[in-house]
Amino acid sequence: MTYDLEDWRRRALDAEAEIGRAVIGQERAIRLILVSLLARGHVLLEGDVGVGKTTLLRAFARALGGPFARMEGAIDLMPADLLYTAWIAEDGRPRVDPGPVLQHGPDLAVFFFNEINRARPQVHSLLLRLMAEGSATAFRTEHVFPYLTVFADRNQIERDETFELPAAARDRFLMEIGIAAPAGREAREALVFETRFHDSDRLIASVPEGMLSFRDLPATAAAIQETIHVSPALRTFVMTLWDTLRAPDAAEVGLPGVDVARLVAGGASPRGISGLVRAARVHAFLEGRNMTLPEDVRAVLGPVVAHRIFLAPVYEARRAEIVPALVDAALARAPVPVAA
Repeated sequence: MTYDLEDWRRRALDAEAEIGRAVIGQERAIRLILVSLLARGHVLLEGDVGVGKTTLLRAFARALGGPFARMEGAIDLMPADLLYTAWIAEDGRPRVDPGPVLQHGPDLAVFFFNEINRARPQVHSLLLRLMAEGSATAFRTEHVFPYLTVFADRNQIERDETFELPAAARDRFLMEIGIAAPAGREAREALVFETRFHDSDRLIASVPEGMLSFRDLPATAAAIQETIHVSPALRTFVMTLWDTLRAPDAAEVGLPGVDVARLVAGGASPRGISGLVRAARVHAFLEGRNMTLPEDVRAVLGPVVAHRIFLAPVYEARRAEIVPALVDAALARAPVPVAA
């Protein structure tokens, strides 16, 4: 089947604009989520409570025309709770209903795991299989989810009864995207005083349904990757970035108050850098180009690699300060391609 990528780009930009009218002040997050969807990557969300994460994801699900499901992390949550719900009916007999992952069948498009770090590692394992293989086994049957994108956020306030995601789990997420309250006073005043922003169902309904066909996402994503060119010079640019982020001391990077020789305990994986290239190609596509430029890599570098950089314990408390500085230093060191 031949896809009209230019038509897809127009519809993607229209969907971006419609979602931006419903969820104001989140332009960068909306663009990055759109890139992740078209790159077929899962997403970690980072942000305080009450900043609109669920509303944003429901708006994307409506634009995709696909089902949305949500799960709340809890210390007593078991893996089976994602797949089915057991209860006693009025006649005293046990009943089993599909859980949030199974209730929409193979058409499930957006799954949001809220406060994932409050769930046990056994739950993380099931979610990882769902993300990596797009499948889960229940009732002696393997259920496949070909259109699924998983989103998760972490409780970053309470530390009791939480389980931090291991490196392997974090590496399965293409991006970690920050969702914060809008910086502009006008947008913040609108959220507080304009009544339309007090009804999330009304906001979501304002987004035209099915602007992007969720069933066409996998094939369209593959077509984008095959169509958008990456030059040899850009390959060198990306590989230099990767080397610098893995071994900043060898690249002679200097950061104030940091012993860079002891800084990085683990850098971005091959999966992570492959995801970086996929995301950069999608960014170029949305910008209307058929080749990837350094600005496309810069636009997605932080969200793709920051959660994959593992610091020595002595520096972990300063992660929010050090990792962005390291990413900026890597960009400054990489040779900028002069020709595509």
